[in-house]
Amino acid sequence: MPKVVISEFMDEAAIREELSGFDVLYDSGLVDRPEALRAALNDADAVIVRNRTQVRGDLLAAAPDLKVVGRLGVGLDNIDVPACDARGIAVYPATGANDGAVAEYVLGTAMLLLRGAYGASAQVAAGAWPRGALMGREIAGKRLGLVGFGAIARETARRAAALGMTLAAYDPHLPADDPAWTASFGPVARLSLEALIAGSDVLSLHVPLTEETRGMIDADAIARMPPGAILINAARGGVVIEAAVADALSAGRLGGAALDVFEREPLDAQAGAVFRDVPNLILSPHIAGVTQESNVRVSSVTARAVRRHLSEG
Repeated sequence: MPKVVISEFMDEAAIREELSGFDVLYDSGLVDRPEALRAALNDADAVIVRNRTQVRGDLLAAAPDLKVVGRLGVGLDNIDVPACDARGIAVYPATGANDGAVAEYVLGTAMLLLRGAYGASAQVAAGAWPRGALMGREIAGKRLGLVGFGAIARETARRAAALGMTLAAYDPHLPADDPAWTASFGPVARLSLEALIAGSDVLSLHVPLTEETRGMIDADAIARMPPGAILINAARGGVVIEAAVADALSAGRLGGAALDVFEREPLDAQAGAVFRDVPNLILSPHIAGVTQESNVRVSSVTARAVRRHLSEG
């Protein structure tokens, strides 16, 4: 009976429905107990992870029988894909299963930061009436700039168009004649990174963490953004220089920022100190793509892929 190890949280109904008949070890805390995880993988045929489990080096060496890795999400920067390829280990991301969740996060935080009225509950309840200070901005008519124009960015663009935003993107890997630039919901201007940064009211990042993208949004890039612009990173930590965002918000050069991902995850108190008392900032724990609904979809897609691979193998 094939053994499947699941080291991070997953929808339990998907485990029961899609992995029945397998020897399943589900322990969402295994990611924080590396010795126990390595021991569990000693005779495992499959491992299912999210973004925190590092499937590389010692972990792969501890799993001599590993045949398949299921990724509860789409980013593969925590998985040594070339090493898996070299050993014939299949890797299955949950492509498309959480696109809508991320798109909603991007646009929801953009609207919240532009409007600026939703943090006044305590003041209003105490008898204050700060209408003049809370006159925010509408999202309609603003330009959404997308750094990277893959599936999640396109879903974000589709929803943004329905809100009346104009659209632009930078993606050097997408040819100019690709039909994505002339989508049914409206045209998407294909710009250089410099032009996109300089001309976007809301700048949203949709790129993996690579040597090319690491630190691409630094203090200089932020200084080129329009006054009052909103920055959203629900892609990967390390793409943005966090201290530069904090400095720009504190100085009033940025209108707001939402960071769902960080250079160090989980973000500890020491790393998080840079954000203390910073205004117009939303921090969330790498949750943009995780909703109750998307968790079910991602879990089912991943478990099904793992089951199919083990059954066919």
